[in-house]
Amino acid sequence: MIRLVARPFDSPDAQRLIRALYAEQLDTYGFADSPDREASGDYDPPRGLLLVAYSPAGEPIGCGGYRTYNQAEQVAEVRKMYVRPAERGQGVGRQLLSQLEQEAAEHGACRMLLETGSLNSSAIGLYAASGYEAIQSYVTGRRLTNRAFAKQLCQG
Repeated sequence: MIRLVARPFDSPDAQRLIRALYAEQLDTYGFADSPDREASGDYDPPRGLLLVAYSPAGEPIGCGGYRTYNQAEQVAEVRKMYVRPAERGQGVGRQLLSQLEQEAAEHGACRMLLETGSLNSSAIGLYAASGYEAIQSYVTGRRLTNRAFAKQLCQG
């Protein structure tokens, strides 16, 4: 059974996974947003959340977070979604995403945004299967190698 635990952005388990994500993005695309440029407070409740997924043996195997993107418009953004390669394809990402959506909705978000790399077909498949629709990039100056998605969390 996978266990999801809220952790501070700068906790050792979260940082290990976030840095693995960063290294993978650098390897795949040749560039990535440095985790050192993140405002760790963006992931503090109630404006955000960072979850770490733990294996039955207690090993950190994945992470994902959300942060408030536009509070006035009730929009949150999924960030730092990562599952270690050996654990991919087992539903860990789906569990993380589902819990992030639930937590964001409970804290007032009605819409979720996210970006993923255009070469990350597994992530694109996960987001499409989870009800996300492709949208135009919402980040000014973002490279063309990213794909943006959105999902409505509440009626209205």
